[in-house]
Amino acid sequence: MQKFSRNNRIAAITKILLENPNKIMGLNNFTEMFNTAKSTISEDIVVIRDTLSRLDMGRIDTVAGAAGGVKYICGISPEKTKKFAEKLCIILKNRERIIPGNFLYMTDIMFNPNIIHTAGVVLASIFIDMDIDCVVTVETKGIPLAYEVAKMMGVQLVVVRRETKFTEGSTITVNYVSGSTGRIQNMSLSKKALKKGSRCIFIDDFMKAGGTAMGIIDLLKEFESELLGIGFLIDNVGIPKKLVQNYVSIVDFEGINENGNALLTPSKMFS
Repeated sequence: MQKFSRNNRIAAITKILLENPNKIMGLNNFTEMFNTAKSTISEDIVVIRDTLSRLDMGRIDTVAGAAGGVKYICGISPEKTKKFAEKLCIILKNRERIIPGNFLYMTDIMFNPNIIHTAGVVLASIFIDMDIDCVVTVETKGIPLAYEVAKMMGVQLVVVRRETKFTEGSTITVNYVSGSTGRIQNMSLSKKALKKGSRCIFIDDFMKAGGTAMGIIDLLKEFESELLGIGFLIDNVGIPKKLVQNYVSIVDFEGINENGNALLTPSKMFS
C-alpha cells in the first residue's frame, strides 16, 4: 500500500477535519487511510491542533470512548472578527446601496460566498458550545447565512416558509405581528421538517424589531421545541424597542443620516 509522509498526512487530515466541522472522526479511519499506527496519527493531530490554535482558526477536540475520536470546532479571533465587521461596514456604506425608502441593498452580500462563509464562522463560533440540533431560518435571503452556520456547527438547517407549499405535506402555521409594521403575517413549517424536542438557534440576515423572531419562538413551541439563541448579520439599532432580547449581530445599522449616508458600525459586542 502507498506510504505517505507526515506532511502528506497532516495536509489530508486537516482538510478532512475542516470539511466536516463538529463531526467526530475516529482515529481508525485515518490509520486505515494512511496504513500507519494510531500513535503516529495522534502525533499528527497534535501538530494540527497546535497550528490551528496559534492561527486562531478554531480548535481540535478529543472525544473519549469507544465511539470517540477527534473533531474540528470552528473559531475566529476577536481581532479577525472586528476586521471583518469593519470591512463589511465599508462595503455597505456605498451610497449606491441606498434604495428608495431608505433601505440598504444587501442581496449581493447575502449571496457572496466569501462574505457569508466568514459571517457564518463568526456566528457559529458564538453558539458552537451549545448542544444544538438544528439552525432555523425564514426564506429567503437569510438562507445562505443560516446554511453556513448550520454547516460549521454540523447540524441540520430548517427553512420556515412564508407561504404554505403543497409539496411540504402537512404543515403547522402560526400568525405573528410584524414588529416594524404592526401587520399580521404568517409562517409555516412542514411537520416532517423538525423533530419534537429539538434545540434550535435562529439565524437571519436583518433584525428590525424582532417580530419574525417572536414568530419563530411561537412556531417552535408547536413542535415542543425551544429556541436557545438568535443571530443576525445586521441589527437595525435605529429601532430601539425590540420584541426579543439576548440576540447577537455582526454589524449595527443606525439608519440613513440627513446627508444620505448609511450609518454602520461593528456590533458593540466586538468593541
